[in-house]
Amino acid sequence: MSQSTNQQQMQAAVWYAAKDLRVEHVPVPTINDPHAVKVKVAACGICGSDLHEYAAGPIFIPVGKPHPISGEQAPIIMGHEFAGEVVEVGEKVTRVKVGDRVAIEPILSPNKDGAYQMERYNLTPLLGFHGLSGGGGGFSEFTVMGEHMVHKLPDDLSFEQGALVEPAAVALHAVRQSSLKAGDSAVVFGAGPIGLMTIEALKAAGAAQIYAVEVAASRKAKAEALGAIVVDPQQEDAVEKLHALSGGGVDVAFEVTGIPAVLNQALHSTHEGGEVVVVSIWEGEASFHPNDLVIKERTMKGIIAYRHVYPAVMALMQRGYFRAEDMVTQRIPLADIVEEGFEALLSDKAQVKIIVTP
Repeated sequence: MSQSTNQQQMQAAVWYAAKDLRVEHVPVPTINDPHAVKVKVAACGICGSDLHEYAAGPIFIPVGKPHPISGEQAPIIMGHEFAGEVVEVGEKVTRVKVGDRVAIEPILSPNKDGAYQMERYNLTPLLGFHGLSGGGGGFSEFTVMGEHMVHKLPDDLSFEQGALVEPAAVALHAVRQSSLKAGDSAVVFGAGPIGLMTIEALKAAGAAQIYAVEVAASRKAKAEALGAIVVDPQQEDAVEKLHALSGGGVDVAFEVTGIPAVLNQALHSTHEGGEVVVVSIWEGEASFHPNDLVIKERTMKGIIAYRHVYPAVMALMQRGYFRAEDMVTQRIPLADIVEEGFEALLSDKAQVKIIVTP
């Protein structure tokens, strides 16, 4: 990334290609839209989708042609789970003011005059993410985005908690889009960050029994600490065990691994008329027998990201859900993001959520 000598510089983690993420100096972004907001980043989480981009991308990262909303293509600054402080606002901004603490909703979707144009803005064919699809990102000291993408943080929530609003929003949206009702049973396949937050969202929604299927010891312990009954598929048949524990199958299964065999386990773990919600972003195809849906009258649905849930997530956080102390296993400076962040997550399944500070 070239830069002029007279422009202010900042540190940022820039994605060039899979396994080629560089911490380098880039120009500090400036506001050039009256509805834009400039944020000094305070905390940014490393997401599973960030990890996919680092290990095997590009997936959401635009390569070869610019993203239609950001106007940028690789190399791009990464980081989309973040919170910070507003340091400058465009002349028409009304949602926030300088000094406000904010959590960022990083969805790139058609917008005008400081508002998303679609009711279901996460379903646009142009979907992208600030920090994955260009336009800046949270693995930097400063970044600029539209005011429709910032939400004021309540005073009693830390910046670190603010960085968890984005992944918690995925979990809450998944549960809200499901058919689950208070008193129902549910299973979460995969107890990584999104899986653990799905357990929390299920608790908030009133699920009476929550099961988690996981193999990593530290993640099993975290799921158990959050109140889930843990099943280890390496030690027993997960589907059989879930049917035995739930008395014939669960009401709703959430698939949060992106592993083809697990999709089938999730499907078979539900009872007749049950539901499977697919939360993962997939790197390849997965197969299942349609009769497993048809003959049991099961339902399968997918969800992408979230919409209209940030205020609800923050309200639940104020009530003690999605706590940073339950999710964050490591805190690192931006300079160490490659070795202590991405490489650590690839090699050490004991890590859950790593928070990066510029």
